[in-house]
Amino acid sequence: MESNEKQMDNEAYYERVVAASIRIGFVAFLLFLSYVIIKPFLIMVVWGIIIAVGIYPLFQKLSKLLGNKDKLAATIITLTALAFIIAPSVLMLDSTITSVQNVATQYDEGTLVIPPAPTEVAEWPVIGKSIYEIWELASKNIEGLVKKLEPQIKEYGPKFISAITGLGGTILVSILSIIIAGVLLLQAETGEKTTHRIFKFLVGKDGELFTNLTTATIKSVVQGVLGIAVLQSVAAGLLMVLFDIPAAGLWAIIVLVLAIVQLPPTIILLPVAIYGFSVMDTTTAVIFLILSMIVSVADTFLKPIFLGRGVDVPMLVILLGAIGGMIAFGILGLFIGSVVLAIAYKVFQALVDDKI
Repeated sequence: MESNEKQMDNEAYYERVVAASIRIGFVAFLLFLSYVIIKPFLIMVVWGIIIAVGIYPLFQKLSKLLGNKDKLAATIITLTALAFIIAPSVLMLDSTITSVQNVATQYDEGTLVIPPAPTEVAEWPVIGKSIYEIWELASKNIEGLVKKLEPQIKEYGPKFISAITGLGGTILVSILSIIIAGVLLLQAETGEKTTHRIFKFLVGKDGELFTNLTTATIKSVVQGVLGIAVLQSVAAGLLMVLFDIPAAGLWAIIVLVLAIVQLPPTIILLPVAIYGFSVMDTTTAVIFLILSMIVSVADTFLKPIFLGRGVDVPMLVILLGAIGGMIAFGILGLFIGSVVLAIAYKVFQALVDDKI
């Protein structure tokens, strides 16, 4: 009798195991199919979420100002953001394409003139001598330079062209992400409640704390990294347009990339400023150099103000998370790394304080 009962219990146990395995497999299969279906839009959706979180405080203020008209506020913010993306992108791409076409036309017609290299260039550490020699050769014999660099042009030319054409795709993704962010702003309360429930399931009673930490960290990185990078890029672009620097749009885009990856814009602006001394009068060139240095070091003063603001985590943790995450996962890693490191810091802090 006891043996039969034990056998029945074992059979019931195995049935439960099989049923649970089938359910887990079914859920895993659904998640896999969902990932395959949404994969082409995943980057846009993630960027939409990041943008929505970053501009949500502005959305709340505008909605309140308009008499709690959320749809109108979301529409105004979306259209304004699209204008800020599309207008500078068109101007920068147009400036770059026009400059490249002008150089190509002048080269074909034999009218391209490169000013002599300033002797100071040769004194730059490591790369100064090589740049000076190439610059000098370009100013005296541009055809000779092209022949000398022909292997490098053939190797890296297609990659450069591909990178430039890829900017169009990046701009399109940005536009779609902003539209998605505008839609998400209207679902902000529902999204916040869902995130609370997810974190509560994962970490228990402190779920709301980690939700607030995640949103505050994303806002901090949007303002302290991307926001400052965009400001430096726009300022550098406008400065070069005002001083009639060729391919201003291209240099501004490179400044944006450098600023995002936490490298100083000086890498681009200093050589451009030195070039300015060969084509401008001394006073104008000095003014351009001073303004370029101000743009380059602006993040030194702005980052402590914006990065880490509203987050109960040291700024160094956020910055290290942003840089490390970007190295590991690319541009989205700025947010993934900073959020993960901030949460890890708070979990470790809670463990030390015996709160969990």
